[in-house]
Amino acid sequence: MSNSRHPDSQRRRFLIQGSALGAVTALHSLGAWAATQGKPAGKGQKIKPAPVLFIGHGSPMNAISENAFTRSLNALGQKLPPPKALLVVSAHWLSPGVTAVNVAERPPTIHDFGGFPAELHAMEYPAPGSPQFAREAIRAVKGVKVVATEEWGLDHGTWTVLHHLYPDAKIPVFQLSIDYAKGPDFHYQLGRELAALRQQGVMIIGSGNIVHNLRATQRGLPEAMRASQDWAQRFDEAFAAALAQREDKRILDYTRLDASVSMAVPTPDHYFPMLYALGAAGRDEAAETLFTGFHSGTLSMRCFGFGV
Repeated sequence: MSNSRHPDSQRRRFLIQGSALGAVTALHSLGAWAATQGKPAGKGQKIKPAPVLFIGHGSPMNAISENAFTRSLNALGQKLPPPKALLVVSAHWLSPGVTAVNVAERPPTIHDFGGFPAELHAMEYPAPGSPQFAREAIRAVKGVKVVATEEWGLDHGTWTVLHHLYPDAKIPVFQLSIDYAKGPDFHYQLGRELAALRQQGVMIIGSGNIVHNLRATQRGLPEAMRASQDWAQRFDEAFAAALAQREDKRILDYTRLDASVSMAVPTPDHYFPMLYALGAAGRDEAAETLFTGFHSGTLSMRCFGFGV
């Protein structure tokens, strides 16, 4: 949500500037992963890939709120088998000109917002990082150079969601940044390459919002099944219809998805994380709706998954 100044100014400069992050760290081979994480499946044995999720994360206040949305996350976390690690692509790590992966062993909790209660600023999500799987993510991407960094942590697009999905914070988590200089096809293709991690037990999560226009929200309105404004409802429904038919090309060409797009998606930062989830899903996988509704009148909280 808000991106005012906070103690993590060094990390925020990285987000804004998209500067060089240092040399790519040494990659761990799949064989090394198998030796440390467990035995691979036997010959002919099919491994069920880890699920892919897209979560509409909404306001940071959801971290300390109990509502239908947060209860749905808690129920989902109890339903799904725990993955070996979580790869999250958040709308709040933008790095124009570069794609980065956080390889820190202990990623800090980033409070990348202002004007919220002290209780929220004091929250921590002390999950371990996953340097090994983070480097496997680098290895999986062939179409673009991905660099390793420890100059990030878990921003609110990640930890406010995981606080409800996996409250014990024991599953390793790492983030991948969004090269904001690139268009939809780039992010979708990157998701397709990252899909290989699913076979290793890594759950891929995109965290953003399908409809996200902070200037058009109506603060104080209770959560509701329908938007308070027709343009928000129309775009959310147009997206849902395209997703149900797996019309990925229409979703990529989102500016033509509905005439309401200029209000619904004035900037694509919260839309792009969904493209990683869509790309990571097999083309024959149907999307399962996990939650629908609106916060603050026009903020779509739509969540869906593949392989859940």
